[in-house]
Amino acid sequence: MKQTTIKNSITVSGVGLHTGAVVNLTFSPAPVNHWYKFQRTDLEGQPIIEADCELVVDTSRGTTLEKNGARVNTVEHALAALVGLELDNVLLEIDGPEMPIMDGSSKPFVDALLSVGIVEQDAEREYFHIPVNVHYNDNQNHIEMVAMPLDDYRATVMVDYNSPVLGSQHATITNLNEFEKEIASCRTFCFLHELEMMLNNNLIKGGDLNNAIVIVDRVVEDQEMERLAKVFNKPKVEVRKEGILNNLELRFQNEPARHKLLDLLGDLALIGMPIKAQIMAARPGHASNVAFARKIKALIKKTKKKNNSDAPVYNPNVKALYEYKEISKFLPHKHPFLLVDKILEKTPTYVIAIKNITGDQYFFDGHFPGDPIFPGVLQLEAMAQAGGVLILSEVEDPENYTTLFLKIDKARFKDKVVPGDTLVMKLEMLEPVRRGICLMRGRCFVGEKLVSEAEMMAQIVKIK
Repeated sequence: MKQTTIKNSITVSGVGLHTGAVVNLTFSPAPVNHWYKFQRTDLEGQPIIEADCELVVDTSRGTTLEKNGARVNTVEHALAALVGLELDNVLLEIDGPEMPIMDGSSKPFVDALLSVGIVEQDAEREYFHIPVNVHYNDNQNHIEMVAMPLDDYRATVMVDYNSPVLGSQHATITNLNEFEKEIASCRTFCFLHELEMMLNNNLIKGGDLNNAIVIVDRVVEDQEMERLAKVFNKPKVEVRKEGILNNLELRFQNEPARHKLLDLLGDLALIGMPIKAQIMAARPGHASNVAFARKIKALIKKTKKKNNSDAPVYNPNVKALYEYKEISKFLPHKHPFLLVDKILEKTPTYVIAIKNITGDQYFFDGHFPGDPIFPGVLQLEAMAQAGGVLILSEVEDPENYTTLFLKIDKARFKDKVVPGDTLVMKLEMLEPVRRGICLMRGRCFVGEKLVSEAEMMAQIVKIK
């Protein structure tokens, strides 16, 4: 998958939910590896605030980011739109302190972004695949969240506020392609007592009954209805029998749960990169979403640090364990398909090998003209051959055996490999060889950078 951005800039205007200030928000194209950044164009120096969970300073009434004194409030709905459309690189320029609330959903942002179109960029999209279950629990508020390994991005939210009106609800997205039609239009909601608290504290100056679902789960006197009508500049405020203020029509029966899912996707964008995982969340809110994002981001940092620290060091001045000619004695492969140049180190459980990438290799004529890239499938083949040396070097007559692929799992390609690179491969046994079946983890590095990895299963077969 390629990274994406938008073709042109597009501006939407509205008021901030809590400040009531009229603001203009411009989505602009951004270069590769940019992710999402906010720019306060109304402040001196037009400071940049990255969409980063480490910059969250408040989650009481939405998600607020701050960097060097510059803040941007209520970022979750716009971020959810970007994630839902699988955009990778966008600059959000805003001339006020708070994102426009619009209709309380992500749909106006989605519509604006789609109106200018999405374009692919010349860089691969890098995902973080959740390797193990990641848990977050807030026992006091009965919040539970877990991210589980999955080669996709799915999320389920369950809400239960002990309300006879709201009841228990859940919402699920099984593919981000569903976001535009199933999730984007779902509006924020609150209970009447929360609305009254915010009104009493002068907190929702931009609030309107058209940009929030207000749930009424108690008897409301006529005098209070008249006050609400005056506050929201409505001729009359009523309560539907379902307990929704002012006869607002729900867009989905479980719109509140779907909006919680929207918030979750927006807040998890603060991880800083797309992820592959199955997310399950019970009673999530902005505070728990951000805390959960921080746990995942910490895991990403730990994983990258481990991968980089584990990169083998290649010193060309140190004599190799096996040179090219010796390697050809272990493997049936020969030029031009022998893809291991040297074996640097070998133990019973791992091997380190290199492949020098030179521009005169035959496949570069077509892969690709003017932009030579060492094919990912050949990186897998090179790792398999290095693993073959590890296995067959332990056999008395290796020339009479070969190894055959049975399965490749978790293959990931993280960066280009081009002429001039030295590909350093590390193959590790994941299990002892049983009945001729071997399972290995392979990783390819260029310098300290991990460029590809996979788990491979092969069978040792005697050549007839």
